[in-house]
Amino acid sequence: MRADARKNRDQLLAVAGVVVAEQGADASLRDIARRADVALPTLYRHFPTREALLDALLRESFDGLAERAAALEASDPPEDALVTWLRDCVTVAREYRGVTELMAAAIEDTGSALHASCVTMRAAGTRLLARAQAAGAARADLDGTELFALVAALAWLGDQGSFAPRADHLFTVVADAVLTGGTDRGIGAERR
Repeated sequence: MRADARKNRDQLLAVAGVVVAEQGADASLRDIARRADVALPTLYRHFPTREALLDALLRESFDGLAERAAALEASDPPEDALVTWLRDCVTVAREYRGVTELMAAAIEDTGSALHASCVTMRAAGTRLLARAQAAGAARADLDGTELFALVAALAWLGDQGSFAPRADHLFTVVADAVLTGGTDRGIGAERR
């Protein structure tokens, strides 16, 4: 890729991150191009669809979550690794308003530009869940798809004005429901 094309692409991604965080996943592509100081056709040349732009924006974060899962698996007890990763995943999903609906749809749509990134992230969580289940630390009746649904639900709560102040408490309630022993384990993850 030419240097000027790379610069335009990088600028578009940086601006898209700000605009999508402000306005949500349905932010105007025209506004993104204008704020990046490029023509709309330039945006479409780099990102032919909204999903392609969101995939490029989210892929780094989702890949980071997969790497984080591997690191937690190697260093933390199963229940702590699961809750820490779950909190990290919800935080990433909440960075960009409205992205949770796209994530949920992309899991089922193999043609979606977001599909591979979402599947990778779900697989990382599934491994942590299975490890916690094998250690007897997590409910045996959950699977990776349900864990992914919980991430989406918890992230959605943070997008809702009336529920947002309760999002951390509700995270703790859900984390404690996923784990099998004791209570308030989700709270310990908040302090990390």
